[in-house]
Amino acid sequence: MSRPSVPRRADLRLIAELVTPGGRVLDVGCGDGTLLETLETEKQVEGQGIEIRNNRVEACMRRGLTVIQGDADTDLPDFPDRAFDYVILSQALQNMHRPREVLDQLLRIGRRAIVSFPNLGHWRARLTLLWRGRMPIVETNGMPRSWYDTPNIHLCTIRDFLVMCETLGITVEEGHAVGRDGSLRRLGAGTAWETLWTHQAVYVLTRSRRAPNGG
Repeated sequence: MSRPSVPRRADLRLIAELVTPGGRVLDVGCGDGTLLETLETEKQVEGQGIEIRNNRVEACMRRGLTVIQGDADTDLPDFPDRAFDYVILSQALQNMHRPREVLDQLLRIGRRAIVSFPNLGHWRARLTLLWRGRMPIVETNGMPRSWYDTPNIHLCTIRDFLVMCETLGITVEEGHAVGRDGSLRRLGAGTAWETLWTHQAVYVLTRSRRAPNGG
């Protein structure tokens, strides 16, 4: 039996390291299933995925993975409370129509959530807006696109994300910065300096309290 392909994206390799062996994992927006397959093989998790694109669902099924076709913006409420140990949302939060509600759902469904997203507060993005007066092209999943042709509809900075977590009563267990070259380092409280030099961020989250009015 051939070994599963190793995720090329640095954030996915990091996420695979952050997940503890065993347990149940839901990968939201699982793509072609590379991460899910790695987790099942290397971490012996009981994995499930949800993916909106039919061709990617078919790719997952060819890998022998349990994946359903669905939209994270609308279908996450169908999952029961605390059904998973980890719920993963990698490089997809900025694609959500209702990111606040999606993040709230992740912590309802799972005991922990692992979320990665591009940081619009990176110095290159700031410089592009300041000197060129144009929206920066934020590369995610290796597909850079202009503002009018991008799936990124709710971009944010690290500070924006941390404020949203605080509003929702979400505790940040740990944070990691991913550089443009794939380098990794720990993130602290999301200071201005950290925001400037972080290309992508990866956070492990838990629920500390239920936000008023259901989040």
